[in-house]
Amino acid sequence: MGIRDDIAAERRELAAVLGALTEAQWDAPSLCAGWRVREVAAHMTMAMRHSVPRIAAELVRSRGSLDRMADRLARHDTAALTAEELAVSLRDNADHPWKPPVGGHAMALAHDVIHGLDITVALGLDRRVPADRLRTVLARVTPRGARFFGAGLDGIALRADDLDWSFGSGTPVTGDAQDLLLLAFGRRLPGGRLDGAGAERFVRA
Repeated sequence: MGIRDDIAAERRELAAVLGALTEAQWDAPSLCAGWRVREVAAHMTMAMRHSVPRIAAELVRSRGSLDRMADRLARHDTAALTAEELAVSLRDNADHPWKPPVGGHAMALAHDVIHGLDITVALGLDRRVPADRLRTVLARVTPRGARFFGAGLDGIALRADDLDWSFGSGTPVTGDAQDLLLLAFGRRLPGGRLDGAGAERFVRA
């Protein structure tokens, strides 16, 4: 399978997860600060449902801030679309060729994997990202990227205990590779998922 096939499979599998959620789960907090599960789901297909001119106009309204623009559109879309429509949108756009301006399709896969974990980990769902997809995304973890996402990994050594992957040096933090991936993208996790002397600093308050 190529990376486009991996992206399509990841989206279809996540759409199936979304389709099985209760209304309470849709309204539960995700790992994305300030967003419920439904805002994350809306964000995942934002670029597939809105035209480039619409996104550009929203970026101007948001004074050039990508974060404010993404938040504005996510909240608009969750008010306009039902939970079922959000799940169907992800499924129906499984083969959409969207990719971010930097990083190509590998970062498109990273986008879907990370946001899928924002949902499943926050809800306590035991979904495992297939190892081949996870390795593709883990290979894109860099010191520059970790700093961009505010990961706070200086002096921290991430060591996966289920895959042959490590990142950084210093105080050890160990756990499943997909949980450590979330740390590299600036997330904080529920308690009990990490081990090591540095683990507590990465637990959600």
